[in-house]
Amino acid sequence: MIKNIMIVGVGGQGSLLATRIVGHAALNLGYDVKVSEVHGMSQRGGAVVTYARYGDSVYSPVICRGEADIIISFEQLEALRWISYLKKGGVLLTSTQKINPLPVITGAMVYPENIIGKIENNGIEVIAVDAFERAVQAGNEKTANVVMMGALAKFIKGGDGMTKEVYIKALRDSISEINDKLIDVNLRAFELGYDSVS
Repeated sequence: MIKNIMIVGVGGQGSLLATRIVGHAALNLGYDVKVSEVHGMSQRGGAVVTYARYGDSVYSPVICRGEADIIISFEQLEALRWISYLKKGGVLLTSTQKINPLPVITGAMVYPENIIGKIENNGIEVIAVDAFERAVQAGNEKTANVVMMGALAKFIKGGDGMTKEVYIKALRDSISEINDKLIDVNLRAFELGYDSVS
């Protein structure tokens, strides 16, 4: 059994931290874990894709088209861009946030309408979370990535042993590598994300 989780967004949304949290959680349970580096432009605004794979024996960090069990998207257009990587029966867990890419900002393109609805119309299960609003509610808009980690933990419902408590420990471990002062706001964001999924 190998679980393939793909995380997509734009630069500055915290994809690497989210991937680190998933990786820590799986490592803490004794899984073999492989996570990718950033693919794409890590500068603010550029597309960013990371992979987290865990299981008994994982040999590569790369997830190919049609292999992702879960895609976590921090932005709607990125969800649409990468949806072909989701396997049949996989789930898209997406933030409802919209961030205009450069072609939209310059007027060369129009941001597509009803992205989530179009994805759902293709028979894909979508769990949409207003992660940005919940991050603001937590006290820091930059914690939207952690809101999505809370939503992931609730969606998984302890599958593979990845319980809420395992994710919280992984969150604490990952944040302490950056700045211990950020723990409380991130814990609030995680809880708000967890409570956002039924």
